[in-house]
Amino acid sequence: MSNRNTFGAVVLAALVGGAVLFVVHNRKEVSRASTTPPISSSDPATAAPPVSAVPQPEPSSSVVESPRQPTNINKPPATPAMSSPIRPGKMWLYSASVSKLNAVANLELKVYSQNFLGKEAWHLQAFAHTENPLRMVFALDDRFDSYSDAVTLVSMQYEMHLNEKGQTVDSVQRMTPGGHDPAPPGATAARVLPGTRDPLGMMQYLRTVDWTKTSEVRSPVFDGHKLYDVHARLQAKGEAVTVPAGNFNTLKLELRVLDNGVEMKDAHFTLYLTDNDRRTPVLLEALMPFATARVELTQDELVPAP
Repeated sequence: MSNRNTFGAVVLAALVGGAVLFVVHNRKEVSRASTTPPISSSDPATAAPPVSAVPQPEPSSSVVESPRQPTNINKPPATPAMSSPIRPGKMWLYSASVSKLNAVANLELKVYSQNFLGKEAWHLQAFAHTENPLRMVFALDDRFDSYSDAVTLVSMQYEMHLNEKGQTVDSVQRMTPGGHDPAPPGATAARVLPGTRDPLGMMQYLRTVDWTKTSEVRSPVFDGHKLYDVHARLQAKGEAVTVPAGNFNTLKLELRVLDNGVEMKDAHFTLYLTDNDRRTPVLLEALMPFATARVELTQDELVPAP
C-alpha cells in the first residue's frame, strides 16, 4: 500500500476535511503504522490491528488513547447554531485533483437521520473512487461510515471499509469515552476522550458552528488509528470561491492538527464553507511536502434515490 502516501491518502484525506489526519498518519508508510497501538476489542485476545497495514500485523491488546489530553478537554464545545444546517437525505458530489493531475477521484458525501444505540444520530457516509488514468495504476473504492450524535456530532461509531488495489480491510470501531463499555460482535472498542469526533462528524460539526459569534473551535478527533487535537480558526468572511458547482461567498477556515500537543508544521489545510445558513463545504485545499490536493464541489445537495 506504499502508494497511499502519494495519491490514495491525499484523496481520502481531502474527502472529508477532518480526514486530513488520515494523510498525516498514513504517509509514514507501514513502518509507522506498525508502531501505532491498535484498538482493543471487547476480547483483548482478538483485538483488531491498524487498518493502514496490509497484510495486517498480529493482534495486540493495547488501546488507542492520546498521550496528552487536547488543550480544550475541560472547556465546553462551541455552541452549535440555533438552526442546524444539517438535513437528512442530502448528498454532495466532489472532484479531487492532486498536484497537476485533475479529477483523479470522485467523492460523495451523504447524510441520513437514524436512531443509533437508542439516541438520535446522524449516519454520515463518504465514498471515494479513483478515476482513469490514475485508476489503471491505483484502483481505490473506499467507504466511510460515521454514527454521530444528532446535536453535538460526537462520534458513537466510526467505520472504514477500504478496497485499494484489490486489497480489502474492514474496521468497525465503537467509541468508548468511559473506557469500560465492551464492543459488540464484529467491532472493536476505541477508548477515546469525552467529546471526540471522527473525521466525518468533525466536518459536519464545523457546519453547525455559528461563525458570527465564534472565531475558533477545538475538538479531539479520532481518525481510525490515533487521537488528535484539531483547531479550526476563521480566517476570512465573504471569500470568493469558484468551483464547478458555481460561484460562492465563503467562510475561510484554517485547520490545524496537533499530535500529542505539538502542531504538525509540514501540512496546511484550508476549508471553505458557504457564507450562508447552509454552510456547505465547497472547497478543501491541502498543502503537504509531497503533494497538493484540491477538492471542489461539483453538485450541491442532491437528494439520493431511494
